[in-house]
Amino acid sequence: MTRQQIRWNGDAALAAMRAGAVRGVRLGAEHLLQVANGRTPIEEGTLERSGVVSVDEGDVSAAVSYDTPYAVRQHETLDYQHDQGREAKWLEKSLHEENGTITEIIAAQVRRAVEQ
Repeated sequence: MTRQQIRWNGDAALAAMRAGAVRGVRLGAEHLLQVANGRTPIEEGTLERSGVVSVDEGDVSAAVSYDTPYAVRQHETLDYQHDQGREAKWLEKSLHEENGTITEIIAAQVRRAVEQ
């Protein structure tokens, strides 16, 4: 009978998966920001330029936000007139439409981290 040994590096595997997830969440949020910026109401571009991605590595989470005094009102007010292709709810709509792509971005980064 041949003996075989298996070496289990569970802690290293978990650390790699977590690092991949953090990278994936960051890339997914950056993708969302890019897509949302294409719909952001624009007059001078200030609102679009204020968009940022924030990542909390501890929680493995990310947020996309816009930092102008009028960002919330522009997002939520449905009866404002916008240029063609620009609209209210630009961030919300982009998130719903890109959810599958964002999930795939995260999954790909986790797979990549584990395969290394």
